[in-house]
Amino acid sequence: MTTDAGREAATSEQWRTLLTEGHAALVRARRVFRHLPAEPRCKMCSNPFGGVAGRVLGAAGFSPSRKNPNLCTRCCDALPAGGAEVDVAVLFADVRGSTALAERAGAKDFAALLNRFYFTATRALLRYDAVIDKLIGDEVMAFFVPGISGGEYRRRAVEAGLALLRAVGYGSSEGPWIELGAAVNAGIAYVGNIGTAVVDFTALGDTVNVAARMQQHAAAGELLVAEGVATDLAAGAPGRTLVLRGREHPIDAVVLTTPSRGASGDPSEDAP
Repeated sequence: MTTDAGREAATSEQWRTLLTEGHAALVRARRVFRHLPAEPRCKMCSNPFGGVAGRVLGAAGFSPSRKNPNLCTRCCDALPAGGAEVDVAVLFADVRGSTALAERAGAKDFAALLNRFYFTATRALLRYDAVIDKLIGDEVMAFFVPGISGGEYRRRAVEAGLALLRAVGYGSSEGPWIELGAAVNAGIAYVGNIGTAVVDFTALGDTVNVAARMQQHAAAGELLVAEGVATDLAAGAPGRTLVLRGREHPIDAVVLTTPSRGASGDPSEDAP
């Protein structure tokens, strides 16, 4: 007879395999779905829920799950509640000065600006196989695991952060159309389907909390990267010691920015 502990261990191993090794169907789906121009999407496989593509794929079983409308039924319902502790890279990005911006722009124009930001962030991050966890208010959170983002998931998180800065205009001759600061941290987190009546595919733990706190220290146009993450990309970058709220010891980070690229080209179209 299978015990509760045995079932929990089996579920954890199932999740660990998915998150660290992936499976061919999920990888193939993300490579195709991320190019279909319709929002919103399943945050695991990137299947679009909107537009013609969403209606066609919904008929094939990729409709939003009743447990979590941010996931399709195939991703949310195919795996049980639970998850596994795995190494992840976590990215947070936040609009700077959003309170003053909302006051100046008015509610309607501010909502339109945030919708543009959500679309731009989704487009930029999906090119690096991010799992877009949250688009809330003026903030985006994404995480990267090897089974979904590939073996270079830590590097891809940093590349995605830089791509996001370029996508909103940093490094261009026109400058940014919205002020943004970002941060990337990496380490062990608990990743899986979390919840009971409502299930969410998310990442939890100290690694995630540290990334969120780091982002608060990033000035507009900066990507703060925890020391030891994607060291080749951080070579020669200036360092900064961060005293994070609620933590006893400071965090060492490097500061990355996007160099000027002139007026030619669309920075949001950078290949991963």
